[in-house]
Amino acid sequence: MVRLSRDTYLPRAVAGVPGVRIAAVLLTAPDQAVVSHTTAAGLWGVAVPLQREDPRVHLTVATGSAVRGRRDRVVHRSPLVDGDTTTRDGVSVTTPQRTWRDLAALLEPTALLAVTDQLLARWCSRPDLQAELDRRPTGRGSARARAVLSLADPRAESPMESVLRWVLHEAGLPAPDLQHVVRDGAGAFVGRADLAWPEQRVLVEFDGDVHRERDVFVDDLRRQNRLVAAGWTVLRFTSADVLGRPDDVVTAIRAALAR
Repeated sequence: MVRLSRDTYLPRAVAGVPGVRIAAVLLTAPDQAVVSHTTAAGLWGVAVPLQREDPRVHLTVATGSAVRGRRDRVVHRSPLVDGDTTTRDGVSVTTPQRTWRDLAALLEPTALLAVTDQLLARWCSRPDLQAELDRRPTGRGSARARAVLSLADPRAESPMESVLRWVLHEAGLPAPDLQHVVRDGAGAFVGRADLAWPEQRVLVEFDGDVHRERDVFVDDLRRQNRLVAAGWTVLRFTSADVLGRPDDVVTAIRAALAR
């Protein structure tokens, strides 16, 4: 057995399973507690990048509640009104839009943009998120949410693509077209790129771990050769570039656009 906190234990074999940890924490939480923040994002299948792994369960309780956090849980105090909560996987959880507004108070814009892109792609419309922001237009995270929402795009296909977009936005580069399809003069498909500036014929690809697999790597090279032969400049970056040397990434893209 593994001790999660006072009077909360789990068999070691399942202690790392998120759903099991949530269920165990809720057994000793007050009835009105609602799963929220990053834990709610996980239940909605939304990845939150650039965060340290934290197995604690995030709960929101009513303002004024005497409930305290423990080693296995983080307790947030905030008013919950009709429409803020729903049920997912058998537990009470904040809705996607309420989860987004809560995370806006905690996350940096880079991570929040990735969350916003995913929510727009799967669970919310832009008016849904705008309505949530209108309901809580001030307070911690409001300016960040407003800035990110204007840039969010459901076409983003990975959290790190979203992170890269925010880096470019902060650097003042023009907004790219996402998932741009390139065709030749006869209209035949040549390739598709994560980010593109069609007028300058510049493409940017973010290569995640899957691109290291042999079959994917070979396909990437062949596609890149086709794009270069068609007159496009192709730049490829990894998380080591975006996170480790973002200034160099910006410089390379700015130079390509200038050419």
